[in-house]
Amino acid sequence: MPDISRKRILLGITGGIAAYKSAELVRLLTKAGIEVQVVMTEAACGFITPATMQALSGHPVYTDMWDTRVENGMAHIELSRGRDAI
Repeated sequence: MPDISRKRILLGITGGIAAYKSAELVRLLTKAGIEVQVVMTEAACGFITPATMQALSGHPVYTDMWDTRVENGMAHIELSRGRDAI
């Protein structure tokens, strides 16, 4: 079995009932040692909160593709860099 620890995943969550399942997915991935960065659409936030996803992933959740927390203000590009999967 390949070593999946130290992998970095960017998980995008959109508005749909499957957003609820994403919480369990993040929990299982982080338990396996995978770093998960979550990005959510505005519609996804109507199903599950960014605070929940932050608590499960251990990382801030991004809900705006122009988020100013990312150095160049282009979160929609920068967050994908260095990821093993999106």
